[in-house]
Amino acid sequence: MKHEELAALLAEPTTPLMRAALRGLPPKTLETLATVADPAAEQGWRQVVADRVRAFADEQPGDGPQAVTAYFTTTEQRTGSGMSVGWSPFIAALAPTEEMPDLRHTETTARMVPVDEAARAEEDFADPKLSEALHRLAALDPPEHADVLRVHLPTSRVTRVKP
Repeated sequence: MKHEELAALLAEPTTPLMRAALRGLPPKTLETLATVADPAAEQGWRQVVADRVRAFADEQPGDGPQAVTAYFTTTEQRTGSGMSVGWSPFIAALAPTEEMPDLRHTETTARMVPVDEAARAEEDFADPKLSEALHRLAALDPPEHADVLRVHLPTSRVTRVKP
């Protein structure tokens, strides 16, 4: 089935089987299906990420070189269906060059952050539009633990890389 066919079925489910199947899905799943069915949606979310990161970089004080790239690392999130990997809503690095800085963790110990604490930190400190775009991109194309999301500011190109 092509993306256009799936999008049409989701937009106007005319067969009883499709209506019954869609009625049984939770709203978040329906939203994800509709977004995946629209190939332009992923590019739209990537553009939101690039725009929000550019705005953040422009607000940074200092007379040094302007940021050329920004990087996001992954984070584990607890969901109703278990643990999933998503993009952290916080910029891991703003770099004045296109060379990726060392983003490896310097310590091997990990501390479990309570779900409500992580949600509160995101709510208090993260850019809500950027956070939503990163969550949508993770839903469309789930990252793996070692992946890094690279935002090239001059071209607005958002790519996933493996360090």
